[in-house]
Amino acid sequence: MAKGAETRDAILRRAVSLASVVGLEGLTIGGLANEMGLSKSGLIAHFGTKETLQLSILQAAAQMFASRVVVPARREPAGEARVRALFDRWLEWPASQDLPGGCPFVTATIEFDDRPGVLRFFVNKVQKEWVDVVQQAAREAKDSGEFVPELDVAQFAFNMFAIFQAFHSYASLMNDRTAEGRARASFEGLVRRAKGEYQPVTPEAERAENPSTAGARRTDDSEAAAAS
Repeated sequence: MAKGAETRDAILRRAVSLASVVGLEGLTIGGLANEMGLSKSGLIAHFGTKETLQLSILQAAAQMFASRVVVPARREPAGEARVRALFDRWLEWPASQDLPGGCPFVTATIEFDDRPGVLRFFVNKVQKEWVDVVQQAAREAKDSGEFVPELDVAQFAFNMFAIFQAFHSYASLMNDRTAEGRARASFEGLVRRAKGEYQPVTPEAERAENPSTAGARRTDDSEAAAAS
């Protein structure tokens, strides 16, 4: 690899790490240049414009995600094992040592979701491709008979995506140490439903989920007992 290419790769590795903390908009050319021991002009010469630099950072992050999450998970047998591998590696991805701020795409989604342009287009493309990967894995589990025939794979992917988003908020914003455990418990429930292993909701869980109706339910139960 030529020296110029090596320098560019080193810049992008450091930029992805920094962007996971401050976001792409918070990452300045001057700050990144200082991190790399380069002048501003020396750094920008590798990319041309700040937008090109930002796009290159997103592309580098996407390659990292694919190599650490998608490719290893696809080595697992098609079916439930692959679905579980995708979730496990996805959950581990934000904890990578070179991503001190967590998943850079969570931040990028917030930054560019309402800003048309090439950066939003790329973030949207990456997210949709990931959803397609999850849907395909769920579909394979469905076709193999491990998941029920009536499973809506799009809804499965949506729910898995929602679990990760909640995990990120609980872990990063609220610093909740139970975040990973809750995420894994939610995923287990998702897989069990996909397999048709429905579990009845206990009265205690019902009261916890909807305390406003608990009193009415107890009153109804008492009246029914008195009438009998």
